Amino acid sequence: MKPLNSQKIQNKFRNKFIKAGVKMLGPETIFFSKDTKIGNNVSIEPYVVFGPKVKIGNNVIIKSFSHLEACKIENKVEIGPFARIRPDTILKEGSKIGNFVEVKKSTVGKKSKVSHLSYIGDTEIGKSVNVGAGTITCNYNGIKKNKTKIKDKVFIGSNSSLVAPVTIDNESIVGAGSVITKNVSKKSLALTRSLQIELKNYKRKK
Repeated sequence: MKPLNSQKIQNKFRNKFIKAGVKMLGPETIFFSKDTKIGNNVSIEPYVVFGPKVKIGNNVIIKSFSHLEACKIENKVEIGPFARIRPDTILKEGSKIGNFVEVKKSTVGKKSKVSHLSYIGDTEIGKSVNVGAGTITCNYNGIKKNKTKIKDKVFIGSNSSLVAPVTIDNESIVGAGSVITKNVSKKSLALTRSLQIELKNYKRKK
């Protein structure tokens, strides 16, 4: 009987949010916690799970197969699909978390984007930051967690590793494929990359 009771509770939550104006595509696939809070004009696609202590602002879009827990989502935020928002995360107004992105114990600033295939942990991201595909914040050194600070209007190139503790100052750029282990100063380009080698007319050994 327990699954049935659980389904009844979920249907109660779903009906409550539908009556409050939440737009749900496939509501039977969306699961809420008893303390989930959702603002106005929010759209939720199928197969989304809300763990405990989730607060959603207004004009938010949450796309399919996303999982949220113990986080605060401000107004005009877009999440997913396939996003995981872990505890102690704040997504500021107008920010975007895209597909296959995990965010843990971090703040993502206004109008900042982490669009593809990234892990953001123990990080403060400022305003209007673009984090490229495949970027990882290396927050754990095997002993303790360390913080990454990415300040306003920074551009992080794809496939970059930011080894905490590290600060990327305002309006700087990290070149794609870089491993950043030192602080980057304001309006600078930081780049770590091996030289490309090309052997002309190369033939593989048979």
